Amino acid sequence: MDSGITDADGHDVPVAVTPGEAGPDPRVSVTLTPPAGEPVSWTGTPAAARELAAALVRAAEETENASAGGPVTVPAGELRRGDVRDGARAMTVEGVRSDGSTVHVTWKSGAGRNWTQGYAADAAITLRRRLSGSR
Repeated sequence: MDSGITDADGHDVPVAVTPGEAGPDPRVSVTLTPPAGEPVSWTGTPAAARELAAALVRAAEETENASAGGPVTVPAGELRRGDVRDGARAMTVEGVRSDGSTVHVTWKSGAGRNWTQGYAADAAITLRRRLSGSR
């Protein structure tokens, strides 16, 4: 079965993920076995494995949702969960609610912090990435 992970030459690289034994220092192992060369192994705590998995999910979502046309500007009232604001730091829309002419946008930073900011419904927000479809 194709793992979808390839080496620099485009050859499939099998991946094995192994849970560790229960005990005082539980570990999770990941082994990549390229067709040429030595297998590459990573071992970490369950918490480190979850952090790695979360980072991979974020990178996959950003890759899938990247706008080929570059930044796009939308009114604050049209923001959707998953939109990513253009700027030096990653800020992703977690939620949007409106109470008339004010739109309350809950943002999440790349570091995992959340905050809510109010905008006029027609305020121009420049996005680095815009999710396709409606949410």
